[in-house]
Amino acid sequence: MHGEITPGHPMTLRGLGDEYGVSMTPAREAVRRLVAEGALSMSQSGRVATPELSNERIEELAALRALIEVELASRALPRAHMALIERLQRINALIAAAIDDHDAVTYIRTNLEFHRTLYLRAQAPAMLAMAETVWLQLGPTMRKLYGRMQRKEPPLNHKLILAALKSGDEPSLRLAVRSDVTQGLKMLGN
Repeated sequence: MHGEITPGHPMTLRGLGDEYGVSMTPAREAVRRLVAEGALSMSQSGRVATPELSNERIEELAALRALIEVELASRALPRAHMALIERLQRINALIAAAIDDHDAVTYIRTNLEFHRTLYLRAQAPAMLAMAETVWLQLGPTMRKLYGRMQRKEPPLNHKLILAALKSGDEPSLRLAVRSDVTQGLKMLGN
């Protein structure tokens, strides 16, 4: 989910078990679940790898993010208070630090934390679970995207999201979230 593994990276059950200090049985069960959720792919021969997403699949996942996350943000707006906005601002500062450090994994992790923190206020656990499944599928691809973007500052759309939350402006919030979750992914199709 956090882009720690690049697209197409192969792995073995034994390697995963060793890395996480578990036996083959829990490693096998975890891999089965991650394959079912689309976070890993398994070939006919049983080779496990992070998926290399096609342009069509990236577009599909971006569209899902736009639908689900815009709705989550909209539902969170009536419950957004200054403490939440201040927390989001602190997370955004961590995103800026990750960009300064050229730390892709921390950038992806804190960017998702920014979104998840906002969406938790929606009090819509099924929708949030769906969003997290999409994030899980996109993690390795987000790492690839980070390398292409060469960011120098936090996403402008985060500032727009914060401004919309402060003013209670739902149309602006919906637009800022939609732009934030789709703009970067469009770069991968180029």
